[in-house]
Amino acid sequence: MSKTDDIKLEIQDGIEEEPAVKKEEHDLIDEAAEMKEQARKTIQLIKEKAKEEDPKLTSTMTLRTILGGDFLTADMVRRQIWLFVLMVIFTILYVAFRYQCQQDMIAIDKLEKEVLDAKYKALSSSSTLTEKCRESHVLEALKQNKDSLLHIADQPPYIIYIEE
Repeated sequence: MSKTDDIKLEIQDGIEEEPAVKKEEHDLIDEAAEMKEQARKTIQLIKEKAKEEDPKLTSTMTLRTILGGDFLTADMVRRQIWLFVLMVIFTILYVAFRYQCQQDMIAIDKLEKEVLDAKYKALSSSSTLTEKCRESHVLEALKQNKDSLLHIADQPPYIIYIEE
């Protein structure tokens, strides 16, 4: 074989190989396009499933939907957020006022005990004073104190009339 024959053979082999290479490239391109389409479909499915919106509720409220918490959707919470804030504020105020009321009740009880003690002391002092002011005690005190000129009257009191 000569040099020209070798060149012709190589060209013929190259010509025969080109359709096979083109076919492989075409298959790879088709496969890549197919994978791209499949990835696009998968992304679309994920987007549909991962929506932030909650599914629409049925118009009936059953015990099951209430206990399950299904009625607390994001849309309902967004619409009622100010109501929830108001409820939290009222709850905090209720607790604060109840605490203050309990503190006031404790102070009132303490003051009532002090008033009761003061009443008993006043009653005791009044009783002691009444006992010491009794005529018999005054007379005994005068007898024990010999330097006093006071004594019990021997004559009954009498009325003096003055004419004007």
